[in-house]
Amino acid sequence: MPDRKTVRPSRRVLIAGGAVLAAALALAGAGAAGLLSGHGHSAAGHSDGLRHTGVDASAGSCGTGWHDPRPGTQVFDVHNTSSVPVEVYLKDASSGAVYGEVEGLGPGTTRALRVTIASGSYAFGCFPDDAASVTGPTVRVPSGGDGSGSSGKSDSSGESGSSGPAAVPVSQHDLIPPTLSYQKWVTGRMGSLVGAARQLDTAVRADDPARARKAWLTAHLDYERLGAAYGTFGDADAAINGTTAGLAGGVHDKDFTGFHRIEYGLWHGESATALRPFADRLVKDVVALRTDWRQARMDPLDLGLRAHEILENTVQFELTGRTDYGSGSNLATARANLDGTRVVLSRLRPVLSGRYPGLKTLDAELDRTQAVLDRQEHGGHWTAPARLGRAEREKVNAAVSGLVERLADIAALCDVRRSS
Repeated sequence: MPDRKTVRPSRRVLIAGGAVLAAALALAGAGAAGLLSGHGHSAAGHSDGLRHTGVDASAGSCGTGWHDPRPGTQVFDVHNTSSVPVEVYLKDASSGAVYGEVEGLGPGTTRALRVTIASGSYAFGCFPDDAASVTGPTVRVPSGGDGSGSSGKSDSSGESGSSGPAAVPVSQHDLIPPTLSYQKWVTGRMGSLVGAARQLDTAVRADDPARARKAWLTAHLDYERLGAAYGTFGDADAAINGTTAGLAGGVHDKDFTGFHRIEYGLWHGESATALRPFADRLVKDVVALRTDWRQARMDPLDLGLRAHEILENTVQFELTGRTDYGSGSNLATARANLDGTRVVLSRLRPVLSGRYPGLKTLDAELDRTQAVLDRQEHGGHWTAPARLGRAEREKVNAAVSGLVERLADIAALCDVRRSS
C-alpha cells in the first residue's frame, strides 16, 4: 500500500445515513456542523420535525437546560458557553455507554446532536481542552411519548421503543492486547515474505520472465496482506512498495525501487541484467524490515483505523488501477488487502463484541466482497480493472466501497475517547 498517509478522520462524518453509523455512537447526529439558533428551548416545529432541546456545554454548566425530558428521536442543540473547545457526550448515567457525541465544539458555537433514547437515566459529559472532564446532572427520561413533537407516534403500550445503539467507549488499554497479537502475527509472516522475495530474486537471476512474474505476484501479495503495519514500517514501505508519485524521473527515477519497479521491468521487457539490482535490493530491504520489526511498536490507536483504511486505500489505488505498472494485478492486491483486513478484525473482535451489533452483517459483507473479487481470478491470472465489463466493474466497486463504509464504523468505535 504505497505512498499513503494516515489521516485520522473526524468521528462524526465518517459515513452518511443509516443504522450502521448509529451503531458507531450516533456519529451522524453530531455531524450537522452548521450553527443553529434557538438555544435554550424545547419544542417541536423545526424544519426537521423533531423536538429540539438546548443544553450548555462547559465546565460550570455541563448538560444544563435539559428540562421536560422525553424519550424518542430528538435533537440537542449543544452550546459551548466556555472560552475553550470542548467535546460533549450523551451517555447512559450508569453504564457510561455513549449514545452520541459532539467533537471539537468551539467557544460560543452551537451544534446539533441527534439521538434516539428510551426511558432511562442519562447525563451529558463535557471534556474541555486541557481541563478535567465534568459530568452534568443525571436526567431521568420517563416512559411514553416519542419526543418528536406532534408528528411522533408511540406504540400501543405508551413506550417509545428502544434507544438508538450505544457503546461503552474504547480505552487505549482495551486496544493493547489486540495490537500485540497483530504484531505477533506480522512477525510470523515475515519469514514467508523474505522467502518469496528470494524466490523472485532467483527467478530474475535465472532470466526466466514467466517464473519471475509468478514469483513477483506471490511476494507482492505477501507484503500487501500486512496492510495494518505499513505505518509502522516507516521509510521501508516506500523502498519496498513505493510508486512513482512525486518522483521527477517517473519509472526511471533513481529512487523508484521495490515491487513496482520490478513489476514495470518484468512487464515491459527489461532484461534480467537491468532488473537484478532491483531484485537484490528488494531482498535486502525485506530482510532489514524483518530485523527492524522485532524492535517496532505499533500504536494501539492505529489498529481500528487500519481496519477501515486498508480497504479505503484499496478503492483509491487498486480499483482505479493507479498502482498498475504492467501486471494488471490490482484486483489480486485488493483480494490480499481484504485478507489483511480480516486479520485486523479478528484481533479486534474481543473489543467489538458487545459494542458493535453489526458484526454478523459485517462478516456477511466480507464474504460477499471476497466472492466478488474471487470471480476475477482465472487460473492464476487476474482481470485488470481496465478490462472489467461495466456490470462486473459496478459489482466490484459496489462491494468494496460498501464494505469500506461499514468499516468506517469500526474506526469510529475504536477511536479512543476521553474518560477524564
